[in-house]
Amino acid sequence: MAQEVRGVIASGKGEPVRVETIVVPDPGPGEAVVKVQACGVCHTDLHYRQGGISDDFPFLLGHEAAGVVESVGAGVTEVEPGDFVILNWRAVCGRCRSCLRGRPWYCFDTHNARQKMTLAGSGRELSPALGIGAFAEKTLVAAGQCTKVDASVSAQVAGLLGCGVMAGIGAAINTGGVGRGDTVAVIGCGGVGDAAIAGARLAGAAKIIAVDIDDRKLETARAMGATHAVNSRRTDAVEAVRELTGGFGADVVIEAVGRPETYRQAFYARDLAGTVVLVGVPTPEMKLELPLLDVFGRGGALKSSWYGDCLPSRDFPMLIDLHLQGRLDLAAFVSETIALDEVEQAFERMHAGDVLRSVVVL
Repeated sequence: MAQEVRGVIASGKGEPVRVETIVVPDPGPGEAVVKVQACGVCHTDLHYRQGGISDDFPFLLGHEAAGVVESVGAGVTEVEPGDFVILNWRAVCGRCRSCLRGRPWYCFDTHNARQKMTLAGSGRELSPALGIGAFAEKTLVAAGQCTKVDASVSAQVAGLLGCGVMAGIGAAINTGGVGRGDTVAVIGCGGVGDAAIAGARLAGAAKIIAVDIDDRKLETARAMGATHAVNSRRTDAVEAVRELTGGFGADVVIEAVGRPETYRQAFYARDLAGTVVLVGVPTPEMKLELPLLDVFGRGGALKSSWYGDCLPSRDFPMLIDLHLQGRLDLAAFVSETIALDEVEQAFERMHAGDVLRSVVVL
């Protein structure tokens, strides 16, 4: 039968979030109910609260989560009750033209649970952030959004693969194709940028240049694996990257901010025939202008990275294994653990740049 649990709700644009009682229905066909153990506080949740993604309020926030499957609906074969899982927001369909061509990480028909969670009392339907809604004691998702991983890993670190950390690591390895001996520059050293640095290090990059305007973030970037740091408030980022790469520019430049001015930096900081990866998320009104001759003359590739071009069933277990082997320090991304009713304060610390990731522990 349906259950009542606590969840963090954004009721209107810019309004402070609050913890309310929500109703989680029994899972229907292809669905699962997950008991959430931990969920990271991501900038995307703040964008939802600010109305920057849609106006489909009220939102049930939270999406970087890990927990245990409590129950499943008819026809579910991916997971079973008791499985420890990471939640993902791109459950692949297996039927679209991209999936059928063997590129499921580009799936054009990803899906979520069909049933809606609701507010207790009013019965008002909730919009779960990225189809997950995991700032809650339990949540309803499509079974394909659950990826089983080694249960010995801490939920606090495992859940981070559900969004930001996977986006950054995947931008370097999957989208950017960083390889041994490459030079890499990462512009923007928040959670996603630092994850891209960790991914480049994991892939064997010889030189990793962190670029940001905040010395605190640059210090963290060095701890994540950056070999050089450039404060672009004081130094021309393009010239600095070129100087550090023998005058050529980096083989791969990852833009983790999502702004026209930083994208231009990325474009001109790459080597001839190099690769630019945009993983920072722009806002709808932003425009980019580049001389078309420069686009032609510099060659190479300009790519966008969707969720790090990841395939959760492939990438999540692999990255968890690397963490357990001591080769990928996911715990380094966790700045603090908080309670469910401290999300609003965590938004303030995140906006001020005081934390890499706050993680709600349930």
